[in-house]
Amino acid sequence: MMLGLRKDKKDEDAGGVNPFLALEKTAVLQETRIFNETPLNTRKCIHVLAKIIYMINQGEQMGPTEAREAFFATTRLFQSKDVTLRRMVHLVIKELPTAPDDAIIATSSLTKDMTGKEDGYRATAIRSLCKITDLTMLTAIERYLKQALVDRNPAVSSAALVSTLHLGKDNGPAEMVKRWTNEINEALNSDNVMVQYHALGLMYSVKKHDRLAVSKLLAKYTKGGVRSPYATCLLIRIACKVIEENEQENHPSLIDFLESCLRHKSEIVIYEAARALCNLPNLSGKDIAPAISVLQLFLSSPKPTLRFAAVKTLNKVASNHPSSVTMCNLDLEHLISDTNRSIATLAITTLLKTGNESSIDRLMKQIQSFMSEIPDEFKIVVVRAIQGLCLKFPNKHDVMMNLLSTMLRDEGGYQYKEAIVNTIIAVIEANPSSQDTGLYHLCEFIEDCEHGVLATKILHLLGREGPKTPTPAKFIRYIYNRVILENSTVRAAAVTSLAKFGAVCPNLRPSVLVLLRRCLHDTHDEVRDRATFYLNVLESGDTALVNQYILDTLQSSIVGLQSLLVHYIDNPAAEPFNLNQVPITTAPAEVTPSSKTDELITESRKPAVPTKTRQEESAERLAQIPEFARLGPLFKSSPKPIELSESETEYYVRCDVHTFPQHLVLQFEVTNTLDDQQLENVSVEVAGENYTVLGYLPCPKLVYNTPGTCYTLLQLPKDPSLVPATFACNLKFLVKDCDPNSGEADAVGYEDEYVLEDLDIGLNILIQRVFKTNFAASWDEQGDENQAEETYSLYTVKSLNGAVDQLVNFFGMQPCERSDRVPDDKTAHTLLLAGQYKDGVECLIKTRIVFDGVVNMKICARSADPALNELLVSSI
Repeated sequence: MMLGLRKDKKDEDAGGVNPFLALEKTAVLQETRIFNETPLNTRKCIHVLAKIIYMINQGEQMGPTEAREAFFATTRLFQSKDVTLRRMVHLVIKELPTAPDDAIIATSSLTKDMTGKEDGYRATAIRSLCKITDLTMLTAIERYLKQALVDRNPAVSSAALVSTLHLGKDNGPAEMVKRWTNEINEALNSDNVMVQYHALGLMYSVKKHDRLAVSKLLAKYTKGGVRSPYATCLLIRIACKVIEENEQENHPSLIDFLESCLRHKSEIVIYEAARALCNLPNLSGKDIAPAISVLQLFLSSPKPTLRFAAVKTLNKVASNHPSSVTMCNLDLEHLISDTNRSIATLAITTLLKTGNESSIDRLMKQIQSFMSEIPDEFKIVVVRAIQGLCLKFPNKHDVMMNLLSTMLRDEGGYQYKEAIVNTIIAVIEANPSSQDTGLYHLCEFIEDCEHGVLATKILHLLGREGPKTPTPAKFIRYIYNRVILENSTVRAAAVTSLAKFGAVCPNLRPSVLVLLRRCLHDTHDEVRDRATFYLNVLESGDTALVNQYILDTLQSSIVGLQSLLVHYIDNPAAEPFNLNQVPITTAPAEVTPSSKTDELITESRKPAVPTKTRQEESAERLAQIPEFARLGPLFKSSPKPIELSESETEYYVRCDVHTFPQHLVLQFEVTNTLDDQQLENVSVEVAGENYTVLGYLPCPKLVYNTPGTCYTLLQLPKDPSLVPATFACNLKFLVKDCDPNSGEADAVGYEDEYVLEDLDIGLNILIQRVFKTNFAASWDEQGDENQAEETYSLYTVKSLNGAVDQLVNFFGMQPCERSDRVPDDKTAHTLLLAGQYKDGVECLIKTRIVFDGVVNMKICARSADPALNELLVSSI
């Protein structure tokens, strides 16, 4: 009697326990002894095999001996005729790490299963056999595998096609697969949708390196003959790849094919075609209008998957073509109340991208009621979208800042609050008119902030931006409250912030000094030490000391400072250690929020790991090369590699420029894109005026598609005005023909060379960027007597932004106080630049730029070296 069973009971609602959760590898391997029993207990054997597969999929590592014992034990089960057990055996053999010598034992049994009459396990036998076989055994099963491609059973045919696709990734099997074109074509005509899909994938894999063959494949099947919707989706992706790889060419037939797929009877094909059209480069809003119309219909679909797919694609399109998505705004507003919160979040963020200034107030009200219904990871996506809207409509910053402030006071985790704080800071930096409001909201937040990292970050911002506001005194109270109420880390940050107010605002200095004296009695030594240090600097009244030790902190590279100190200790010298010899650190690339707001699930927060800058990595790498170890400290490396050839050419070359006190090292990264050649003794010879080539460090061997590095060492000219130069570059090497499949090269080669593009070197290789918190104070400190100026007109530049970008790149100096950002409506602008010359002298440039059809500018340079001032203003 089945009295215990109930119709209304659902086992999945009971939250069942994983029966394999506490498996031990040793115990499971001992259980394989039951494979030797006679007769076999089929049910127990299947259970043990399931345990082995579970352990492997969970990442359990098996040693060679353990894997071999498990493999041999499993092969004993081939004596059973049970279909389920046989399929499990095939699966375990496929997953176990097996040595080629051991795999031979199972090959005959798997071959027999593959060619037998039992369709229940023929497909699994093919997959297992292709996984464990190697090139020497492949020829023995080639005939059977070739027949399986066109087998009458769709499962067997699909298994053979997919297994062949995996085999074709290796050079040897790939040549064999190319001979099976007739069988693959026959499978392409199959009535089964999956067989046709897999056959098309295999055919493309065979022909993908032949552009003409791919074009013929598309021409044949885009006109008809493909009944499988999956194969049609694959055709769409192949067509898109061809269009993207050849952007300069017109592909009207492929575009027509994509548009025809918008009228397909399958929804997955329609969506794939719409997404493909929206993602294609160089298409206007008019070209993608049919795709937008289709996606708009999907927005009202009863299927959540279609709604999600459509709004996700529209969200991405809205970044580049917001006006094209505006027609969908009404449907998107309906999705805000969708029961699927992923869809609702994407709808809100899409509306934020497409909304106009008049609709912002209404959108903010909708968001406020919406935010309480979604988890933190979705809230972060909305916050990032609000940031984009703030930058797009700066006049509406008050409304959005108020919403962000409200969100800061609501419940939420660290990542959510961090995203809001980062958004407010980004808006403050991009829109000066929002500075006062944004800082006030952040001050209110740190009154109840439970995250010390965020409080420290905000205090740092207050110390940098607060003194520049019209009423800086109102922020002092919030900062000093942190000294009284917070932990030692936040208290130390608050002391530093107070000192910056005292340094920039002379009228507030007496009050700041009183507060700093109170900090001298703090319980933590770091807080007391900071207060003592800043108190003495401020009381000295020395502007230079205040600027150097409070506003402009030490910017030396830690790695460079450490290496030079170690060298100084190991090699004692009569003169004291010179801090000016230490290279300036370069600011690490700031991690900005992802622009892909459709990625709704964020990664868990990882602990911060200090990363080296690109220049510090270069310094360590070059110091390990004996030829360069004697050159002294690395002063500067180029911010990014300079391309000397196109990536599509046979030899792709990039150059990094490294500046030392008296030398220049050119680091060339060379990639050989020809699979039938091996290069040896690779070097780049350069020729330029005023430079002396001291030597070459060639790359010994360069194989196909593996980058190699060679170096050229140059003597810097003694006259810095002769540093700007253009180098003619010539790649020289020994060529040896080689077999593309095996990679074996000929014993004898021949000398050859390849002309590269010219390499331009400017004055910026002698100047390192320096960050100045208070540019005006540093400028006044230099004085009018240390100034040189010149006036220029730039006829080739057609905008203020263009002039600013060119000047920043030309001098290689750091723009200060966000002076590299020019509003579109301005016709005049002042650019402030700060840097350090290679001999340790700090230099400042103030450039007044006016645009009235022609860019006119007045450049003023100040430093302690009059010759350097003249060099800077006369170098353009």
